[in-house]
Amino acid sequence: MVGARADQALRPARLPSTASRRRGFFVARRAKTHSPRNRRIMTTEQMTGAQALVRALENVGVDTVFGIPGGAILPAYDPLFDSKKLRHVLVRHEQGAGHAAQGYAMVTGKVGVCMATSGPGATNLVTAISDAYMDSVPIVAITGQVASSLIGTDGFQEADIAGITMPITKHNFLVTDAADIGRTIAEAFHIASTGRPGPVLVDIAKDALQATFEFEWPVQLQLPGYRPVTRPHSKQVREAARLIVGARRPVLYVGGGVLKAGASAELKVLAELTGAPVVTTLMAKGALPDSHPLHMGMPGMHGSVGAVGALQRADLLVTLGARFDDRVTGKLDGFAPHAKVVHADIDPAEISKNRHADVPIVGDAREVIADLIVAVQNEHEQGNKGDYTDWWRQLDAWRETYPLGYDTPEDGSLSPQYVIERIGRIAGPDAYYVAGVGQHQMWAAQFIKYERPGAFLNSGGAGTMGYAVPAAMGAKAGAPDTTVWAIDGDGCFQMTNQELATCAIEGIPVKVAVINNGNLGMVRQWQTLFYNERYSNTGLKPQAEHAAKRIPDFVKLAEAYGCVGLRCDKAEDVDEVINKAMEINDAPVVIDFVVHEDAMVWPMVAAGTANDDIKIARDMAPEWENGD
Repeated sequence: MVGARADQALRPARLPSTASRRRGFFVARRAKTHSPRNRRIMTTEQMTGAQALVRALENVGVDTVFGIPGGAILPAYDPLFDSKKLRHVLVRHEQGAGHAAQGYAMVTGKVGVCMATSGPGATNLVTAISDAYMDSVPIVAITGQVASSLIGTDGFQEADIAGITMPITKHNFLVTDAADIGRTIAEAFHIASTGRPGPVLVDIAKDALQATFEFEWPVQLQLPGYRPVTRPHSKQVREAARLIVGARRPVLYVGGGVLKAGASAELKVLAELTGAPVVTTLMAKGALPDSHPLHMGMPGMHGSVGAVGALQRADLLVTLGARFDDRVTGKLDGFAPHAKVVHADIDPAEISKNRHADVPIVGDAREVIADLIVAVQNEHEQGNKGDYTDWWRQLDAWRETYPLGYDTPEDGSLSPQYVIERIGRIAGPDAYYVAGVGQHQMWAAQFIKYERPGAFLNSGGAGTMGYAVPAAMGAKAGAPDTTVWAIDGDGCFQMTNQELATCAIEGIPVKVAVINNGNLGMVRQWQTLFYNERYSNTGLKPQAEHAAKRIPDFVKLAEAYGCVGLRCDKAEDVDEVINKAMEINDAPVVIDFVVHEDAMVWPMVAAGTANDDIKIARDMAPEWENGD
């Protein structure tokens, strides 16, 4: 059956062309013939730069923009008012606009768009731009800039946002000529959505928005030197296949690049064809269904013992769209010490950056995996097939001996893991789950089962507190018919919960589970383990004379924002409250889950230590001897 599925997957039409994967985005190319059908129809029209901006956004397929107007960008908001194709979502903070654009991009596969004015408006986008850069999310951030004559004079609300964001964007543009606006927008969307996806900034001077000129469309892109490599080198692919069939303990180490490439189906074929175990990073949850028998779970600092052990004892890592992040590798010189490395990534800068690649492969993950399937099939036809029987005996022993789990608090208080587990069971695999950063993020990764690609959104590389609510808002705007749960901590929630007002007014009914332990939970966990329980400035609950109060009262806060507010602090009420939230689809819902403050995330590899030092609980470690 595996062979049959592989054959089906490898019909000539299995992979869409590069052009078709860019569907929805304008890509300039010359007509191949002079026939009327292929001739590019150039249209010209007199308009302002602001009108050109709106028209260009419409032409590249944008339907939603998240933003806040201000002085320098105000000229663009006037024609935006008349657009029949663009929906503008008025957020309450520019950071919310950026994260919403990320959430929108991740669920739609399109480029997310956010807009802000100059100076503080633009700098408020920086956190979200950095987050998108770390996690390879395609967004275009459009900012107004002071008039050209004022640039460099420290004019009112001037900030060099192009200079500020240069290290955290794929590319950025400063536009001072109205005639460049259309082409620049087309180029920005092309760059953001091709190769390794990422954020692009377009900063437009106010006088360019106000100037009148002859707008032309379509435009010819001017991107000399920008040619992302998508097709892998066939010799390297064949060498990778040879190593796979010759290995005794291979592991498919899968990162977020597989999801970005839409390569989940190909990954499943490759895994079943080889029979090799698969580990999926935090950013790759759902790339292979959690329930698949070949799936060993998530590796890394809070990964499963089985996944960590598989990487540590492997003799071959087939690394697909992953970057050997420190949260996965632990102490780098102790990571997978006996493994050869096949490293496939669309970004050549990632290959051998942290770990030397014995077989480097530059290319789109979908095309790499498809070619790997063919190469492995050819090896099998020649009688070369790996025997991983002993390897799986050890892997299954780890999986059975050290499953993920948690303790129920002895004082009868609510277990946060139980809450998150029940949300996943009740909302089901078709929902989107958006996590903030910290303990609740790890529990959401561990205890919700992800059966489809793209169901889990979180801030992986940057670890941005405040990500969940606005990203969930963007996800729901992009997928209005799908249930979206934001799983947030009480610390993260208080950074961006003002976007609940946006959700209520704009009719974006997200559901928010606040895992309220009264602390900055992950920081407190580190203080417990490494700072002798000296809890310096991590408690969020009122003390002394205010101890009986809830500050803030999340239920009242939700209601003040026009949302439905609920509270739960007993295990027997969890299902009822979640089901009540699931029944409400005409307003945002916020549930204040009051949970035990001492719950910890396990397993754990302490920062700076080797993965072999993983702990399954405090002062408890797995026994590796049988796996050596």
